[in-house]
Amino acid sequence: GSHDTMTYCLDKTSAVSGNESKLVKFLNKCMPCIVRPIIMKWSTTQVLTVTEQLEAGVRYLDFRIAHKANDPSMNLYFVHMVYTTVTVQDILWEILRWLETHPQEVVILACRNFDGLTKRLHNHLVACIKEIFQCKLCPRNVVPTLRTMWHHGHQVIVSYEEDVELEKHCELWPAIPYWWGNKTSTRALIRYLEHMKRMGRPEKFFVAGINLTENLRYILVHPFGSLKKMTLQSLPCLKIWIKQQYPGPKKKCINIIAGDFIGNNDFVKDVIELNTKINPPLHC
Repeated sequence: GSHDTMTYCLDKTSAVSGNESKLVKFLNKCMPCIVRPIIMKWSTTQVLTVTEQLEAGVRYLDFRIAHKANDPSMNLYFVHMVYTTVTVQDILWEILRWLETHPQEVVILACRNFDGLTKRLHNHLVACIKEIFQCKLCPRNVVPTLRTMWHHGHQVIVSYEEDVELEKHCELWPAIPYWWGNKTSTRALIRYLEHMKRMGRPEKFFVAGINLTENLRYILVHPFGSLKKMTLQSLPCLKIWIKQQYPGPKKKCINIIAGDFIGNNDFVKDVIELNTKINPPLHC
């Protein structure tokens, strides 16, 4: 999976998200030439487009959806401190086009955040999802094995972090828990993930996030740093941790693993290879 999937197309000229602190908004307003490049360096988590991520093997997409403040239109965007240049609708159509040429592939779209979405905008978003994916949507009363989904032509599982909408639409799945360590060091992140494993995995889908997270102190201590530099330094240790994991239903097993800067190493290959621990490859 990819964490904050859509940050490859953040808009350098957009307003700061309504979710951000008053301090960030104030500094961005007073010193945009200094603050805006810092925001872009630390909020960009991916460089591959959504199609390139799918081609690379990503099957869990982390969508933080928002409506711009004071925007009279119904347009919805993705957000991570600032908004994206592309709309949610455009990306859903792009995913559909990819699925149509890959009929046996299944994707999970985790819709979360919903900054600035009113009831009317939620209705609009769900209507768009239904209109675009139609019978490819897997309803939540189905046990989503690949065999079952292939049989019914289902290719899309949409998790939706808004309970009111869940009650109205059987095509929406409950929010998928995300283990977010909120750590600046690889060692601390791995300790957090191991602690979560000891607590026991959730019964259904869940995500172990191997993404590091900066804080103000870290940014000040690393004035020439960026989230990409921070992430790339952590990859060798995280690669070892990934290879030690086991997928499956047992208490300490892993389900989905999501990270930043997909495509910069063998992350996807390493995660996919974990499945051979359940089903060893056939040697003819």
